[in-house]
Amino acid sequence: MASIRKAVFPVAGLGTRFLPATKASPKEMMSIVDKPLIQYAAEEAEEAGVTQLVFITGRNKRSIEDHFDKAYELEAELESAGKHGLLDIVRNVLPPRTTCIYVRQAEALGLGHAVLCAKPVVGDEPFVVLLADDLIRAPGKGVVQQMADVHARFGCSVLSVQEVPREETNKYGIVKVEPGPEGELRVVAIVEKPAPADAPSNLAVVGRYLLTPRIFEKLTQTSAGAGGEIQLTDAIAALLEDEPVIAYPFQGKRYDCGSKLGYLQANVELGLVHPEVGERFAAYLRTFAQS
Repeated sequence: MASIRKAVFPVAGLGTRFLPATKASPKEMMSIVDKPLIQYAAEEAEEAGVTQLVFITGRNKRSIEDHFDKAYELEAELESAGKHGLLDIVRNVLPPRTTCIYVRQAEALGLGHAVLCAKPVVGDEPFVVLLADDLIRAPGKGVVQQMADVHARFGCSVLSVQEVPREETNKYGIVKVEPGPEGELRVVAIVEKPAPADAPSNLAVVGRYLLTPRIFEKLTQTSAGAGGEIQLTDAIAALLEDEPVIAYPFQGKRYDCGSKLGYLQANVELGLVHPEVGERFAAYLRTFAQS
């Protein structure tokens, strides 16, 4: 089974839940401690062997391109100042073998449309989609690598899933599953943001999709739904008619950094394990809790 070489990052959204912080800067460039969300997602993909990062961008997203570009002036300044540790950080934002491709999504027509915009670049091979505001801290292999392992075994699309409170099913794509012959969870239905009373389960798809190229055919045939958007969930539902799709309960902890609370939680928990400031930050929190 071929490895996954291409990752798609839909980053054209407006990030309205974080206004005014996202008025002129993308939500994907908001930092968790000292690294932007989009870099965490890119590193997760690179760890799994991805060599082409495909960013589906929109207006006011130039800073994402600048972040992954070479910064000649900054590197020269750091080198002349003898700040070699910082110079290494700047130079290693991307491994040398990794390339970035930027595709403009002229209109915000939904996640499905954003993925469809990647078709000319992805071509006829499996690929992974990462939503950067779902930051997942894994104890061993990253989630993309975990999903790639499942794909290598079964050769079909894989959705990362986790259980969510029943009252929150209206925030997610929800899957109904049944056990497969080898213990895998086969998706038999998927519904976009169902009301709790109508949800087929509380198993939600979160932020990572490994998809076969047939999804592009289904997206082309998918009509716009609520709000005039093309839903990736609808295309996956159509894909189920042709080939299996596996729901994979990933190993790791997810932080919903699209919400203010999840963003704060991620900063605290990753700050506590940061090699530079973790111990001092923990000491500060203990003092603060006692004050």
